[in-house]
Amino acid sequence: MGLFNSCGVVYKPAKDVDLSPTSSEFYLKANVKAPRMIGVVVKIFAWVLEMRILGKLLLYVLKANNLIYKLIGDAEIEESPVFCPSHPVEEKESEEVKHIDFDLSETEQVQEAVSCLPTWSEREVNCLNPSFHRWTIMDYARAYHSKKTTPLTVAERFVAAVSESSKPPFNMSFFINYDVEDIMKQAAESTKRYELGRPLSVLDGVPIAVKDEIDCLPYPTTGGTSWLHKLRPCTGDASCVKYLRLCGALIVGKTNMHELGIGTSGINPHHGSTRNPYNSSRICGGSSSGSAAVVAAGLCPAALGVDGGGSVRIPASLCGVVGLKPTFGRVPHSGVLPLNWTVGMVGILAGTIEDAFIVYAAISSKLPSHQNTALPKLCFPLLNSSRPISSITLAKYGEWFNDCSDDIRVCCSNALDKLQKHHGWKSVEVTIPEIEVMRLAHYSTIASECSTSLSSYLEKLDSSQLGWDARVALAVYGSFSSKEYIKAQKIRSWIYLRTIFFIWWLVLLWR
Repeated sequence: MGLFNSCGVVYKPAKDVDLSPTSSEFYLKANVKAPRMIGVVVKIFAWVLEMRILGKLLLYVLKANNLIYKLIGDAEIEESPVFCPSHPVEEKESEEVKHIDFDLSETEQVQEAVSCLPTWSEREVNCLNPSFHRWTIMDYARAYHSKKTTPLTVAERFVAAVSESSKPPFNMSFFINYDVEDIMKQAAESTKRYELGRPLSVLDGVPIAVKDEIDCLPYPTTGGTSWLHKLRPCTGDASCVKYLRLCGALIVGKTNMHELGIGTSGINPHHGSTRNPYNSSRICGGSSSGSAAVVAAGLCPAALGVDGGGSVRIPASLCGVVGLKPTFGRVPHSGVLPLNWTVGMVGILAGTIEDAFIVYAAISSKLPSHQNTALPKLCFPLLNSSRPISSITLAKYGEWFNDCSDDIRVCCSNALDKLQKHHGWKSVEVTIPEIEVMRLAHYSTIASECSTSLSSYLEKLDSSQLGWDARVALAVYGSFSSKEYIKAQKIRSWIYLRTIFFIWWLVLLWR
């Protein structure tokens, strides 16, 4: 294929694709061709991209080299486009999950989640113990109930820790904004509820941070910029924040993030770059960098992020915490910057799976967040059973699984072996040859949606108010055409149908 060869591929109908491990389908490796740049080179690159003629030529070359035209824009796909990734779900009863009624309140959902957790003997909590220990949500709840500490004391220590971490020599840049007076007011109210023996839930008084992409009073929503909050004022809490408040959570501020969420490093030229608590010379990943860092540092047991293309899962991985991106539509998206409305979801960063589960129970909606969308019942895993979630079958695509460095391959293989040996999970070899096509279709989708969402703001904005990497990203994002977006949604539909046929094949295989 030549550099400017725009002859697109022709995809087989989804029903005709062979997904068996003996398939002759060709595995296409990742084809990321982009220059590595730092310093003044980034500035020059951004200037060229923003030029009327040279910029268009350079963008054409970049997209051609990365196979956007061949695999997406000029491709032939039989399936119709799908613009909302929500599909009918067949509900099946299982002994390993608890089905949650639709009429439960947020606090009742949290209580149901707690009832699914293992019952450990109460830990001895010593607030004066200098050794590092990440407190879980249940640690806080037990300490408050036993009067070994109070939300007010926790809030005082939290504020002191954040203040210290923000100054030299640390300069951790965890938060874009936090309000001491508001934090202490919430903590005092929570402390009073415990004194009266009426906490709202196990989340009462537990510090939870919120990514600065989610509306949360009394803070402006900056999206990691220096200007967005001036054009889009925050007038109330996002739905997910409202649900946390109803459970008594102590909302402690807005965490740092990659500018506009359009990068994976977490480096921010306006609010400082969040440093990794394990090594302050390292990044946290992005875009939910601050949310991952406050959890890793032990300041909060959980925090909210937003994930469109890994913005929760990437920083969770780099900071050694749990990252959960829920199913589309399960967590209400109202009050969240609509940067990529069909791929971006409110997600959770937490120190443990149990903490992620509890927060998920609090913010999950039983009602559809999009028109003509029906959600299945909430299903909570019974983690307190003798063998929790034992009937899991993992699909493993060997060529993709092994397409990495040896140390990563060995680490992932060992993890898979443990799941199989200790939890009885099974794995089956499959073929998913178009993973690179999926990546490019996703990139085309998230780029188009972000560019469209911000267009009314960017038209009035002086580009000097944007960081250099954001200027590069937005120039690339704005280059995608409506044809490429539609083709990406046709691929989305094609992949969905492929998945359905794959599930049928798996069912037949295991009968």
